Amino acid sequence: MNEAGAAPPAPGLLRSSAVVGAMTMLSRVLGLVRDIVLAAFIGATANADAFFVAFKIPNFLRRLFAEGAFSQAFVPVLSEYRERGGQAAVRELLDRVAGVLGGTLLLLTSLTVLAAPLVAGLFAPGFLDQPAKFALTADLIRVTFPYLLLISLTGLCGAVLNSYGRFAVPAVTPVFLNLSLIAAATVAAPWFEEPAFALAWGVFTAGVVQLLFQLPFLRRLELTPRPRWDTAHPGVRQILRLMVPALFGVSVSQVNLLLDTVLASFLPTGSVSWLYYSDRLAELPLGVFGIAIATVILPSLSADRAAAREERFTLTLDWAVRSVLLVAVPATAALLVLAEPILITLFQYGELSPRDVSMAGYSLRAYALGICAFMLIKVLAPGFYARQDMVTPVRIGIRAMLANMVLNFAFVVPLMLYLDLGHVGLALATSVAAYLNAGLLWRGLRREGVYRFDPAWRVFLPRLFGATAVMVGLVLWLSPAASAWLAWGWQRRALELAGLVGAGGGAYLAVLAAAGVRLRDLRSPPP
Repeated sequence: MNEAGAAPPAPGLLRSSAVVGAMTMLSRVLGLVRDIVLAAFIGATANADAFFVAFKIPNFLRRLFAEGAFSQAFVPVLSEYRERGGQAAVRELLDRVAGVLGGTLLLLTSLTVLAAPLVAGLFAPGFLDQPAKFALTADLIRVTFPYLLLISLTGLCGAVLNSYGRFAVPAVTPVFLNLSLIAAATVAAPWFEEPAFALAWGVFTAGVVQLLFQLPFLRRLELTPRPRWDTAHPGVRQILRLMVPALFGVSVSQVNLLLDTVLASFLPTGSVSWLYYSDRLAELPLGVFGIAIATVILPSLSADRAAAREERFTLTLDWAVRSVLLVAVPATAALLVLAEPILITLFQYGELSPRDVSMAGYSLRAYALGICAFMLIKVLAPGFYARQDMVTPVRIGIRAMLANMVLNFAFVVPLMLYLDLGHVGLALATSVAAYLNAGLLWRGLRREGVYRFDPAWRVFLPRLFGATAVMVGLVLWLSPAASAWLAWGWQRRALELAGLVGAGGGAYLAVLAAAGVRLRDLRSPPP
């Protein structure tokens, strides 16, 4: 403590974010390899649509239970128990939370496996008039849905490890999902009459491996969960109280994505797959950096709040916003300019046709427009969660979700009728609704006096947009004609794309450096 009674600045947030980002980058690169394999293996066929729907359902719920509402309710409570109760209290809390979470999800998984056709009808009603496609979707759901139980328990372990500063282990864990699916497509598929089942079993296997991978690291902390059902435990009740509204708040973006899937099931065959491939690319900067920053600031913000370090709380939040924009703004510009070259280089092999790439390119640009908003939501929402305010993000999220539903129909109908691009309307509506969500979160934090702009913003924004403009100009000047990308083999495509990305990224960083932006200024919030 210094003379004024303030805690010293939280060190190493950028370093911790870099660790998470590096591990996540490894996972995302393997994820791209996985998607390249899937594009060549199943393309954008009817069976591909069935698998992607079956895969999205447990993934949707995973983001609620494993890394969404549960994590945001659990981490602040865990921080309190560490501050006030010590290791014994943490172990007791963890055992009860593991028992309640695991028991609840085991029941949900069992019911879903038994009622798979109903679930398929709920999430893909457009498949009902295609009996073979609908039946395949239901059968795939029976195999993929248990992944929810396994990955949610993995998420519990990861939340504990993050709270104790072991960020690398949870960040590298998703690698096993990508490796499992790559192996399923390239090795196991010939053993199945319907290759999509190989992918489904690959998802299930990944869940088992991911959970087993994290348990030894919890054992080193002497925090291996011993599940016990006890909903009367004060910590469990507090988490449940915080989690119920958080479920609604965090689920908004996921509900929007699932609504996209539902509506896409009524659009031409391939729409679900086009959205999948474009969404995966748009999520790359979000996953590598946005989620990395959000992951490391939530424990820090929770600790600042518990220790009444309000100024440190504000500085950390402002640091996070500036940090994500340094990636989000150039990433948006790059995807707008290079959408089709990226898709051609990564995916146009095997079953994926030039038309599929063109269609995915349109939706990729629409998703790219929302990257800044997606990232801002990730770092602004913890400002509420760390203060155990779950209600405000829920209210904001519901407004954004309703807006997204209206925008879906406002964009999809005319784009489908006049341009045959209905799926682009879904992506565009998601991006616009995300800006509404982010804007309302920012306004709420400002009104409560929790977030204040640093005066450095007046200099930061011109530098950011100036560097991005130089990057875009250089990339446009160097980019070959679209016909050339189609004529080249994968080696030439990869070299050309790497050259463009390297030149653009180098120009962006060089302009920032020339304008006075220094890495040391971003390592952690200023004291």
